[in-house]
Amino acid sequence: MANPNYTLYHPKWYRQVVSVWWWLESWRFAKFVLRELTSLFVALFAVVCLWQLRALVHGPAGYAQFLERLRSPTFLVLNALTFAAVLFHALTWFHLAPKAMTVRIGGRRVPDSMIVALNYAAWLVASGAVAWVLLRG
Repeated sequence: MANPNYTLYHPKWYRQVVSVWWWLESWRFAKFVLRELTSLFVALFAVVCLWQLRALVHGPAGYAQFLERLRSPTFLVLNALTFAAVLFHALTWFHLAPKAMTVRIGGRRVPDSMIVALNYAAWLVASGAVAWVLLRG
């Protein structure tokens, strides 16, 4: 009993050709791709922080050399781009958080706007704490 529908080779499926720039067709898609790309700048920020710790280990002379490098125009531009990218990354993530994590209290779902507002409040408190530590002298 042979199967009459059996073929030795798999049929070739139709696949629609999609442009590499498909994500530019909609702001939602572009925002998604840009948020993912900004994670590279988050990683760059982490590397600079680790580099700073390494400079601290090498004493005052090593840290002074690190600060001198950061004052170069290249690093100033790179730090400005990194700041903008990390800010975009954080803001878009705050608005994405309610979709990534469902919070229920007493069996009822917490409204998305409440989760976003709590993210901003936590950011404000953390920024205030950092500012207080840095500015108190």
